[in-house]
Amino acid sequence: MKAMNLTLLVLTLLAFGGCSDKDDDTPVPEKRVNISVAPENATIDFEGGVLELTVNADGDWSVTSKSDFCTVDRKGGIKGETKIKATISKNTSADKRTAILNFLGGKTSFDFQIVQGYDEASFNSGEITAPEGYKLVWHDEFDSESLSNDWTYEVQNSGWVNNELQNYRKGEIDGKNTVETNNGILNINCFKGNDGKVYSGRIYAHVNEGWQYGYIEASIKLPKGKGTWPAFWMMPVNVDWANEGWPKCGEIDIMEEVGANPNYVSSSLHAEGHVHTLGNQVTHEMLCNGAEDGFHTYAIEWTKEKITTYVDGKVQLSYSSDGTVKNYPYDKPYYIILNLAWGGDWGGYKGINDNDLPTTMQVDYVRVFQKK
Repeated sequence: MKAMNLTLLVLTLLAFGGCSDKDDDTPVPEKRVNISVAPENATIDFEGGVLELTVNADGDWSVTSKSDFCTVDRKGGIKGETKIKATISKNTSADKRTAILNFLGGKTSFDFQIVQGYDEASFNSGEITAPEGYKLVWHDEFDSESLSNDWTYEVQNSGWVNNELQNYRKGEIDGKNTVETNNGILNINCFKGNDGKVYSGRIYAHVNEGWQYGYIEASIKLPKGKGTWPAFWMMPVNVDWANEGWPKCGEIDIMEEVGANPNYVSSSLHAEGHVHTLGNQVTHEMLCNGAEDGFHTYAIEWTKEKITTYVDGKVQLSYSSDGTVKNYPYDKPYYIILNLAWGGDWGGYKGINDNDLPTTMQVDYVRVFQKK
């Protein structure tokens, strides 16, 4: 019996490939690719621009940017020496920042850093006066020929929200730009295209990071026209729309105006406990003489305990926290929004006048201050 069992064991092992410790289908492990990048300590000044890097590798590799203010001109390379270009936007914050490029090659993965400085002279010159107890942390004076990468464009068709009539687009439509910078001014243009549709712009500042608390202000000249609905407002970063949604997530409207009621500007707060659909939103409206004829300053001072909005330094709205999320969901990072809507539930509540198009919302600057 023992001899027979041994014979059966041998036959069984042969049938299943013997005692080999390697199966033919076993994948070959990935090898490490040695990658080096020069210059080793890469830096660029606050103005940004193009930085050339030299990549040396002994195999295939790929590269991706992990920073939204930095792009690369290629996705990867092969064995040997390769030149790549990293383009970095102007740094308008009050601190240094670091762009991260991730290199992959087989089992090799590492992050390469490019350190960018900030405009110390601008932030320390005293040209921009911070409110007492605050320091300037970010600003855009719109002095560049194009909008910086700190801003993100919204692209949506008419009817997306509030039954508004405009189509939000990025770039040029029939020779006109929805958003452009000229002579230090941001222009958000609302106009009719050759197809008869209305086009306009909606942009977000630091949409993925935002700011939590601070003194935030913008200098704005409002557009004219029956149907206009310009706004300077804020929404929370990374809303879980499926489980949180609006208005539970919170919304902060620093300034809104409708052209059917010219020069009357308002501030509003929306939350689960107070929202316009229930008729109990926190809001206040005031006359700002000449709001459509010149630049006026709209601001918010936002803390853990209280929100106060201002028009040219005068208090518009004041609201204190009661310690509940239902009434004060304003305790997390929010990002800045600038947009010009046309028509809709409020913008068109007295009708619209297409003859008032084109029209433009102009912004001289946006500034964010936080506690020292």
